[in-house]
Amino acid sequence: MDNEFLGLEMEIVSAIRTVYDPEIPVNIYDLGLIYEVNVEDDGKVRIVMTLTSPNCPVADSLPEEVREVVADLKGVKEVEVNMTFDPPWSRDMLSDEALLELGLL
Repeated sequence: MDNEFLGLEMEIVSAIRTVYDPEIPVNIYDLGLIYEVNVEDDGKVRIVMTLTSPNCPVADSLPEEVREVVADLKGVKEVEVNMTFDPPWSRDMLSDEALLELGLL
């Protein structure tokens, strides 16, 4: 993997970390809502994500917010965000940073 590709992937993760779940004061990456980030050589980015619940009140807006913050990055030509609930999100998916932020560690 070349450095340019790796750099873009790191920028994408950083951008996603600016998106917060409105009900939990932790970014969605550290919440474990992002299952995959795939960057192709042509600048196409495919993201697979979930929500804390299928009935989440931001089910429409959160994926769009992710798409927008990633689409704004230099080198990104197209962004596809796919939702999945398999596997369902659980507290076990929280990063150590999120556990610490929430006082669970």
